[in-house]
Amino acid sequence: MLNTSVKLSEVLYPPIEPFAKGMLEVSSLHTIAWEQSGNPEGIPVLVIHGGPGGGSQPSYRQYFNPESFNIVQFDQRGCGNSIPYAELEDNNTQASVRDIETLRTHLSIEKWHVFGGSWGSTLSLIYAQNHPESVLSLVLRGIFMCRKSELYWFYQDGASHIFPDAFEPYQQHIPMDERDNLIEAYYRRLTSDDVAVRRGAAKEWTRWEMATSRLFPDPEYLDKAEDLDFAVAFARIECHYFTNAIFVEESYILNHIQRIQHIPTVIVQGRYDMVCPTRSAWQLHQAMPNSNLVIVPDAGHSMGEVSIARELVIATDSIVNGLTHQG
Repeated sequence: MLNTSVKLSEVLYPPIEPFAKGMLEVSSLHTIAWEQSGNPEGIPVLVIHGGPGGGSQPSYRQYFNPESFNIVQFDQRGCGNSIPYAELEDNNTQASVRDIETLRTHLSIEKWHVFGGSWGSTLSLIYAQNHPESVLSLVLRGIFMCRKSELYWFYQDGASHIFPDAFEPYQQHIPMDERDNLIEAYYRRLTSDDVAVRRGAAKEWTRWEMATSRLFPDPEYLDKAEDLDFAVAFARIECHYFTNAIFVEESYILNHIQRIQHIPTVIVQGRYDMVCPTRSAWQLHQAMPNSNLVIVPDAGHSMGEVSIARELVIATDSIVNGLTHQG
């Protein structure tokens, strides 16, 4: 029987507030929001949020010892507190990689550890492949390499076999004659000039993802679909990236894996992750023989699940203990 008596707050560090925050202009159109928390003189770590379009969260600070880490978060283009809101123009993977380097330079950080899950793992890996000299280590969760097979599994046919009840309203929002490619059908609606059409599609897209993110579905997660400020940016930007195959070649991460095989890497993966199945984490681990893969037996996709949170904190604590900290 699964022990659910341990609370998330018992495995995380206490809540803290930022000691610095700001807005950084990264293009003529986009300005990104950033913050720092913890110890200004501490070990620098960059937290890369998911989605794309998910935005950073105050709770992410709690995965790090605040006395030991200088915790950097930012909202990627178009989401969170970054502006303009839900903007798709000039919003792509290459731009996000440039933004991270611009932020690192802006904060006068020479090198940092990088922490990311789901889409955050995707962007962490691609950033590291383009700037390995800036990355001390990687702590990754819920591996997503954004290949066609992964997108098909979650958005078309795969996870639907496990969650047919949650999949039904997501699928039925789209007319029968458009269901052969649900991502493209949603993209047409999420980019509609009609606000009501955009919001309706955003709600169903977001509800599907939230319904499948945990081993035990959480009503609070489902409520995110009702927050249309969150849902519209989340769904629009996700769908924009996925329709464009995240603006890179198929299997980009595995094709360029040799660039980062020397970087100390911890992979935390829920065994029953329906959003980003364990196969991807296994394949990444196989391609990075020096990585440490931790498969969590009683968890799904979310970093808010106690068993995953515990392993992530163990991974960040190990940096402090010198097990993965380089220099």
